[in-house]
Amino acid sequence: MEPIKNADHFIYFETGLSPLKELLDQNKYSKVFVFADTNTAELCLPTFRAFLDDLEDFDIIETDPGEENKNIDFCIGIWKTLLDFDADRKCLMINLGGGVITDMGGFVASTYKRGIDFINIPTTLLSQVDASVGGKTGIDIDNVKNMVGTFSLPQAVFIENSFLTTLPKRELLSGFAEMIKHGLIKDKSYYERLKISNYETLIPEEIYRSIEIKNEVVTEDPLEKGLRKILNFGHTIGHAVESYALTNSKKPLTHGEAIAVGMVCEAYLSAKYCNLTEDELADISKYLLSIYPKYKIVDKSFDTLLELMQSDKKNEDGHIMFSLLDEIGKCVFNCRVTNDDIKSSLAYYNSL
Repeated sequence: MEPIKNADHFIYFETGLSPLKELLDQNKYSKVFVFADTNTAELCLPTFRAFLDDLEDFDIIETDPGEENKNIDFCIGIWKTLLDFDADRKCLMINLGGGVITDMGGFVASTYKRGIDFINIPTTLLSQVDASVGGKTGIDIDNVKNMVGTFSLPQAVFIENSFLTTLPKRELLSGFAEMIKHGLIKDKSYYERLKISNYETLIPEEIYRSIEIKNEVVTEDPLEKGLRKILNFGHTIGHAVESYALTNSKKPLTHGEAIAVGMVCEAYLSAKYCNLTEDELADISKYLLSIYPKYKIVDKSFDTLLELMQSDKKNEDGHIMFSLLDEIGKCVFNCRVTNDDIKSSLAYYNSL
C-alpha cells in the first residue's frame, strides 16, 4: 500500500519499518529513545527489535500503562529521565505503543527543550486509526481528557499489523469504534462494509481506509478550526462517560466502549436536531449495541456527565457544542444542544 502524506511527513503501511532506517541514517540523531509502557515493552519491543536488528544504540523509557497515568506527573518523570540521559535538541523519541503513549510521548517530545523530533509507531488498533494521526498530543487533567496538549507533527508514522496480534479482543473492539465513526461521518459505503466485517480479523485495506478518511479531514483543517470537529462525533458524550466510568465504575470502559455509547446518544440528537432519519438512528443503535456491551448510565449521574461535558474543548461561550450526523456519511459541526435534550439522549440509550 502506498504511504499517505500528511503535511510534511508520511504514514507508512506494512514496510517492516524500512523507511525508519533511512530516516535515522539521514538525520544522524545524537540519541534515540524508545518510549513505551511496560506492556508494550514486553509484547511489542521484540518485534520492533526484529524489524531494526541493526539498531542497538537506543535507550528505553518505560511508564506504567493506562489512561490514568496520562498526566503531568508522569510527564515530569519522563522529562527528568531525558535530562538524566543528557538528551539534547538533536535527539529522537520513538513512541511505541497505544494512544496513551503516542499522546503523552508526542506531548513530552514537543515540549522538551521546546521540541525534539518524534516518530509514532502505534501498536493498538485505536492508536493506528486515531491517536497517532493528525498531530494532536495531550495529557489529562483531573480525569478530563486531553486538557493540556499541543499540535505537533511526528517525523513519520508506521502502521504494522503484526503488532495487532498482541491485542486482546476488547482492545481490538475499542479501536473498531473509531473506524465505525469514520464511516458514519464521511463514507456510508465504508460504514456498510464494516457492518459485515469481523473486527477480530480486519484486513489492512480496512485500516488503511479509516486512516485515509481521518487524514483527509485533518489535512483540510489541521488546527481544528472547522471541519476537523466532525471527528468528535460521539466524543462529547463519550468522553464524559469514559471519564465518569474511570472513577465511578469497578471496571472502567475502554475508549471505544465509551465512544460507542456516545455515538448512540449523539445519533439520537442528530435525529432531533439534524436530518438523520429514524431508520438511520435505529440502524446505528442496533448495530453498535450488537457488538458493544451495554453500559448502565445511572440517572443520578446525568448532572455529573453534563458537568464533564462543560469542560469539552469544542465548547463556545458556555454552550456545549456537538458534531452531529445529517445523514449516515455526512456530519455537521458546531451544533448547540440543550441540557434537557442531552439528558434525553442518555435516557434513550438506557431504554434500548
